[in-house]
Amino acid sequence: MRLFDDFKIRFEQPNWSRDLELGLIDTILEQHPHLITLLAVDITKGEKENVFGRKDTPSVEQIVRAAIYKELKGLEYRELAYHQIDSRICARFIKIDELRPFSFQMYQKYISQIKSENLQEVLFELNKIAISEGLEDLEKIRQDSTVVETNIHYPTNNSLLWDCIKEAYRLLGHLKEEVDGLSYTDYWKEAKKTYFKINVTKGDKRRDLFYSQLGTFIKTINQVSNVVKKKHEYDIKAMILCMELERHLELMVRVHDMVYLKEIKGEKVPNEAKIYSIYEQHTDIIVKGSREVQFGHKIDFCSGKSNLILHCQVLKGNPSDKDLLAPALDTMIEKYGKVPRDYATDGGYASLANQKYARNKGITNIMFNKIVGSMKNITSSKNMETRLKKWRSGAEAVISNIKRGYNLARCTWKGWEHFASKVLWSAIAYNIRVMTAQIVKLV
Repeated sequence: MRLFDDFKIRFEQPNWSRDLELGLIDTILEQHPHLITLLAVDITKGEKENVFGRKDTPSVEQIVRAAIYKELKGLEYRELAYHQIDSRICARFIKIDELRPFSFQMYQKYISQIKSENLQEVLFELNKIAISEGLEDLEKIRQDSTVVETNIHYPTNNSLLWDCIKEAYRLLGHLKEEVDGLSYTDYWKEAKKTYFKINVTKGDKRRDLFYSQLGTFIKTINQVSNVVKKKHEYDIKAMILCMELERHLELMVRVHDMVYLKEIKGEKVPNEAKIYSIYEQHTDIIVKGSREVQFGHKIDFCSGKSNLILHCQVLKGNPSDKDLLAPALDTMIEKYGKVPRDYATDGGYASLANQKYARNKGITNIMFNKIVGSMKNITSSKNMETRLKKWRSGAEAVISNIKRGYNLARCTWKGWEHFASKVLWSAIAYNIRVMTAQIVKLV
C-alpha cells in the first residue's frame, strides 16, 4: 500500500518522526491533491491567481495546510502566525518561507471562508482513504448525538434586555466619534441599575421592574431609530455603523415583544419565537430527557470499528434522535457504497420504523441500547446483542475525545456557518489522529 510506504519514508525523517500526525496528513495531501481542490472554491471565491510579481497571499494548499495545523495543535490565529516563525516543522508543513511569513489576519480571512458543506466532503474523502488502506471495513456502525454549546452566557429575559441596551449604546458611541454634532439621550446607567434590581427581586415587584425596564428599552429604541433616520447625512464609515444599528433595531423590537409577552402578560412564548442571544442568534435550546437544558446545537455522529468519525452532521433546532437514523444511514451507504452488517445506536433512536428501515437496507444485526414495550433487537444471537451493547458504549468515548481534545465542548467561532465549520474541522483533526494511531501500529 502506497500510503504505508510513503509514510515509512517520512517516519524516518527527523522532522516528521517528531510529529507523526503531521507526517501522515502531509503524506495524504501529497498523494491525494483532490482534497485541497475540494476547498479551493471557498478560498479563492472566484479570484484568479496572479502568476506574476510578489506572492503576497498564500496559495490554496498553504491555507488548507495551515487550517489543518491550527486544528491539530488547538491554536488561535495569532498563535498560528507565531508557530510559522518559531517552528521549523510548522513552516515545512505549511510550505512557507520562514523569512516571509503571513499575518494572522491573512490566515483568518481565508480559513474562515471555507464552508462546512465542503468540509463534509473532505471528511468523507479522508475516510475513503482510510477504508482503502484497510483501517476501516464499515462492517459495524454506531450512532450517537451530543450537544456543542455556543459561546453565550445563560439567557434570561433580563439579560437579553440589558445586552440589547448595551449593544445599542456601544454602536451609538462609535457613530458619535465619526459624526460631528450627533446627539442622543443615554439611558445606559438607568437601565443598568434596573438590571441589577431585577436579578435580586422576586414576586410582583419583579414584574413592576420589568415594566420599568421595558419603558427604558422603548426609549432606547426611539433613540436608535432617530439616529438611523439621519443616515443620508453620514459618510461611508458612519453608514456602515448605521447599517449595524438598523439590524440591531429589528432585533430589539423582537426582544421587546418576546419579553413583554412573557414578563408582563404572563403568556408562554414558543421556542421557535425565542431569542437566546443577540450575539449568537442561531443558538438553539436543546433538551435531552431529564438532563440540564443546553444552548447550542445538536451534533449527530456515526463511527466505525476503527473509531473514525464516518458521518458528522450539525443540526438546526432540536430534532428527535428517532428522525436522525434514516438520513445518516442513507448518507453513509451513498458515500461509501457499502451496507454495514451491524448497526448499534443509543436508545433515543429506537423505533419500529427505524428498525424496519435498517432491516430493509440489508443490515443483519440492529441493536438499540434501550427498547420499550414489545420491541426487540434484531440480532443473530443473544451473545451478539450483548457484544454490540458493550461496543456501542464506546461512542461516548469518541464524543468525549473529540470534545476534550479539540475544545469542542463550547464553540467560540461566531455565526452559524463558522460554528458548523469548527465542528467539521475538529472531526477531520480527530480522524487524522485516529488514522495515525492505527498506522503506527502497522508500520
